[in-house]
Amino acid sequence: MNHLTRIAVPDSPARLPADTKRPMHTPAGLVGDTPTLWIGEPFTAAGRGFWAKLEGHNPGGIKDRTALYMVRAARARGQLLPGARIIESTSGTLGLGLALAGATYGHPITVVTDPGMEPLLTGLLTAYGADVDLVDTPHSTGGWQEARRRRVAELLAEHPEAWCPDQYNNPDNVAAYTPLAHELVAQLGRIDTLVVSVGTGGHSAGIASVLRGFFPQLRVAGVDTTGSTIFGQPAAHRLMRGLGSSIYPRNVAYDLFDEVHWVAAPEAVWAARRLARHHYATGGWSVGAVALVARWLARTLPAEERIVAVFPDGPQRYVGTVFDDAFCGEHRLLGHVPADDPDEIARATDRVVTRWTRCTHIADPVAATSERSTAEQALAGAAR
Repeated sequence: MNHLTRIAVPDSPARLPADTKRPMHTPAGLVGDTPTLWIGEPFTAAGRGFWAKLEGHNPGGIKDRTALYMVRAARARGQLLPGARIIESTSGTLGLGLALAGATYGHPITVVTDPGMEPLLTGLLTAYGADVDLVDTPHSTGGWQEARRRRVAELLAEHPEAWCPDQYNNPDNVAAYTPLAHELVAQLGRIDTLVVSVGTGGHSAGIASVLRGFFPQLRVAGVDTTGSTIFGQPAAHRLMRGLGSSIYPRNVAYDLFDEVHWVAAPEAVWAARRLARHHYATGGWSVGAVALVARWLARTLPAEERIVAVFPDGPQRYVGTVFDDAFCGEHRLLGHVPADDPDEIARATDRVVTRWTRCTHIADPVAATSERSTAEQALAGAAR
């Protein structure tokens, strides 16, 4: 016997619910107002959990925000002329954001990347009209990242009218994330701990600085990858993309961090896959690494602590890497269940880390090197 489900229809359009986004005239309007989701059991310990800000609900990910903001600001200052080409180095997500900005404001885009970029992402960028310029040899000390930056410099010399956002050092990359911080305050009211991945330093500095203005006692946990130089570790091969660096981005606000965690690729894969299986909301390398740290903090901090983890993107671009058994098998990423607790080191320079490790003494490695050099020169002068 068939049963008909009756749906109540309002007798007036004015009575329809209005909690939906307004129709948009440009794709830029799709960026922002991303949801926040509770992540609890079984990913976390019983009775514990954290909130995840799902930036994968932007068209291309979290860097849609900074791409649009940097382009708008450069146009307003006259640095970026109407119709001029935009050229930038990226491992992926910013490229999608720049393609969106290019479509919105009428700028051709050249994305300089390397063989590590996923074919899916290369295809998307091409479909969105961006030119993809691939470097084929890593720099001897700065790796693929420095090779990409040098190629950007070459292209800028060939196109004098072009503009480079310089995401690693552009303060607009930081300012772009003020709306995201305001969204979190509106969504959650109170925030005690923020967990963020660190790459260019833009979203970690932008979100943390605004939130600390609202919540002076805010704890900020930065999440880096093994093999990254950002917090003072030596450069090494990095499989994970989207977090970490082989250079020292000046947008990293070292004074904002209370602790840093380095996470290895197998640990990030375990977390990303477990999130996918049990909570549906997941992402790639950065999401796995951030979730692992947030999971630990949710277990070890007081139960009333309100923890927010920023998930920079979604899982789609990682179908051929993080979520591909063949790729993960080739790189020995499967079967590595992370330890219950991270290793601990007193200072980033104590030893090279190869697994999940935590440090609560944060220093800018560039400033520390400069201070040592100045002290050595002073000692040499005194000896003379």
